[in-house]
Amino acid sequence: MLTRSGNSGGEARLHYGDNDYDILSPGSFVACAVTGRPIPLGALRYWSVDLQEAYWDAEAAAQRLPPGG
Repeated sequence: MLTRSGNSGGEARLHYGDNDYDILSPGSFVACAVTGRPIPLGALRYWSVDLQEAYWDAEAAAQRLPPGG
C-alpha cells in the first residue's frame, strides 16, 4: 500500500514492494544506491524489492542489478 505521510525534509526510510512502497520513517527523499543522489519521493520510480534500495533512473538500476535480474 502506498503511504505518503508528512515530509520532514530529511531522508525517508522505505519498504519497497512490487508496485509501491511503504514509508517507515517520513522524509522528503531517499538516496540512490548507485549515485548517492537524493531522489524526491514524488519522483521515485525505480527500486529493487530484493535489495530494498532505490535508484535515480533505469540506467542506475541496470548498473546495480545482475543481468536478467
